[in-house]
Amino acid sequence: MSKIPYRNSEGYADPTAHAALEPIAQEEAALESKVNFLIKVLKFIANEAGFDVTNRIELCDRKTGRVFK
Repeated sequence: MSKIPYRNSEGYADPTAHAALEPIAQEEAALESKVNFLIKVLKFIANEAGFDVTNRIELCDRKTGRVFK
């Protein structure tokens, strides 16, 4: 289900705003999924090598500059 509401704050349908924001929301969701997968892979590699991740993993997306903690 989309995080972008189809209706505006007054309750009226706003398909134009919804259609404009939907690709942005999908891109954000894809980036979040990619980061979550990467963190799982890093934890798996550390575990297989006999190590534990003891602190938060911070990642910065080169394209957007967004920091994930």
